[in-house]
Amino acid sequence: KLARLGRLSATSAMVLSPRWPADAELLRDLRGQLDVGLHLDWTSDFALDAGHGMPLGRAKGRALMGGFDRAQAGTVIEHQLDLFERHWQAPPDFVDGHQHVQQFAGIREALVAVLARRYGACAVKPYLRISRMPAGMADLKSRVIAWMGAQALASLADATDLPRANGLLGIYDFGGSPQRYADLMTDWLARAPVGAILMCHPAQAAEPDDAIGTARAQEFAYLASPDFAHALQQAMVTLVRGCDRTPPLKSARD
Repeated sequence: KLARLGRLSATSAMVLSPRWPADAELLRDLRGQLDVGLHLDWTSDFALDAGHGMPLGRAKGRALMGGFDRAQAGTVIEHQLDLFERHWQAPPDFVDGHQHVQQFAGIREALVAVLARRYGACAVKPYLRISRMPAGMADLKSRVIAWMGAQALASLADATDLPRANGLLGIYDFGGSPQRYADLMTDWLARAPVGAILMCHPAQAAEPDDAIGTARAQEFAYLASPDFAHALQQAMVTLVRGCDRTPPLKSARD
């Protein structure tokens, strides 16, 4: 619904979910209008059921204590890319990660190697999300996220000539009122650099077992409202797909 309103330019899929085949069908009519990417997953219940998953705290610990085994990580990444392509019938437009695992040591090296091997010869390669707030905007949460490997992933992408986004906005604690989210959005849009990703987590209604369900519903209501369209206009920000950015996404040649 938000994509059809022109309020989203991308969505990412957790392909280990049993819903992925049906959800891919829901996106068919938006092919070519919306970036569809892989939300690489190591920490959800889906990943746990698949056999490679673990709680986020344990995943962080492994990343900090020597990193994930790259060969094993590569196998997991290949499997998720295979599931993505099987039902979307095309490579992902981008790759990001559930709870930012794409940046974790061992996973990031395997990810860049797999993407370079699978898509290195493609005219348009999948781009990578770098989970790092622009300079001067980082709070404690965003600093911790970036500290888990944002610069390392950016450097690997540049060295391999893989495109990457220029910063990430939309990181907050999921608390507060609808007005707080509107105020945060105004600030994010005013300070967003060209080529940045503005992350959001909308849902039409709060699920009772979802810890951020209320925030999801507030985000959806705001993004669907005239207020968001007005905020974009006031900040002179245009939502575009990764392949349509001018200047292009960051690459080693920039």
